[in-house]
Amino acid sequence: SVKPNPAISRFGCNLLAVDVYGGALLNPWFDRDLSMAGKVSVETDAGELVSCLIDFKRAIAVIPSLAIHLDREANKGRSINPQTDMLPLVSLSSGDGQFDVHAMLADQLAITYPDLAVKNVLDWELSLYDLQGPGFVGLNDDFIASARLDNLLSCYGGLQAIIDSADNGQWNVFVANDHEEVGSASAVGAQGPMLNDVLRAIASDPSDDRALRQSSWMLSVDNAHAIHPNYPTKHDESHAPLLGGGPVIKINRNQRYATSGEGAARVRLLGERAGVGVQAFVVRGDMACGSTIGPITATETGIATTDIGIPTLGMHSIRELASSEDPAKLVELLNAFYNRLA
Repeated sequence: SVKPNPAISRFGCNLLAVDVYGGALLNPWFDRDLSMAGKVSVETDAGELVSCLIDFKRAIAVIPSLAIHLDREANKGRSINPQTDMLPLVSLSSGDGQFDVHAMLADQLAITYPDLAVKNVLDWELSLYDLQGPGFVGLNDDFIASARLDNLLSCYGGLQAIIDSADNGQWNVFVANDHEEVGSASAVGAQGPMLNDVLRAIASDPSDDRALRQSSWMLSVDNAHAIHPNYPTKHDESHAPLLGGGPVIKINRNQRYATSGEGAARVRLLGERAGVGVQAFVVRGDMACGSTIGPITATETGIATTDIGIPTLGMHSIRELASSEDPAKLVELLNAFYNRLA
C-alpha cells in the first residue's frame, strides 16, 4: 500500500514508498507489470469531503530485480528488505523538482470523474496490483491462476451458494470480513461488531438471540494448503490435500482452526449427501499452524464453527494457483450447507 508521503526521487528515477500488507511472499513481486487502485479522499471546490474509487488499469510501476551480475549469491538465499528493496519505479525524473503524487492522483481523478471539481487531494488508501488477469493454466486447463485467490475464491463460493439458496425459506447469512490477513481487529474485521449487529437485528430479544446462536452452525471458508509436489515434506503425509480433490476440512486441536470433531463430521456428511469429496488438513507437528477468522468469529458470537477451504499452491504470492475443478465443488458443498443437508 502507498504511504502518505510516498514520493522518492533519486538517480534520475521516481519511486513510491510503500508498506507491505499482511504476510506477503515478496520475491514474486519483482519484474511484474504493476497498476494501482484504491480510494482517494479529496476536498471539492464546494468544500465537501468526497472519497472516490480509482483504478489506473495500466502498468504504471515495476519493482526491478538486482541483476545477478551484482549479486552472485542471489540464488542461494537473497533476503528482501521491504523498506529498501521493494520501492516501485514509476517514471524517470523530469528535472523540474520532486515527483508530485498528488498531481498524479488529481489527473487520474479528472479522467475517471470528469464532473468532479477537485480542489485538493487530501489522503488515500491505494495498493499496487499485478496487471496480469486471472487465467487457466496447464495442458488441459487443469489450474486457475490469479492474484488473491486467497480469499476471493471463498467469497465467490459463498456468495454464489447463498444466491442459489435464496428461495429455500430459511434464514441464511453470508459475511465477508476485511483485514483477515492482519489480525481482524477492526470495525469491519471478524473481531468487529458487524456480524453481532446483524444477528441482534434478526433476533432482538436476548433470549431469541441466544437461542439463534445456539442453534446455528457457521462455516469459516478460507483457502487451504495443498501439498506441493516439489516440497512434499512440508506436509503431514496423511493429511496432505490434493489439488482437485475437493474442499478441505482444516483441523487443529490447539484452536488455530475452530473445527470440532462434530463439525468435521457434519462437513463429511454434507459432502456425502451432496456428492462432493472432502479432504482433511492437519499441519505437521514440528511446524507452526496458521489461523483463520474461524476461532475469532466463534469466540465473538458463540456459534459453533468449522474451518474449510479450497486447496491452493503459492498462497500469499502475487499469483496463486488452484484446481479449476475445486471452485464448483466448493459451491456445491456450500449449497448443501445452506439447504441444511446435514
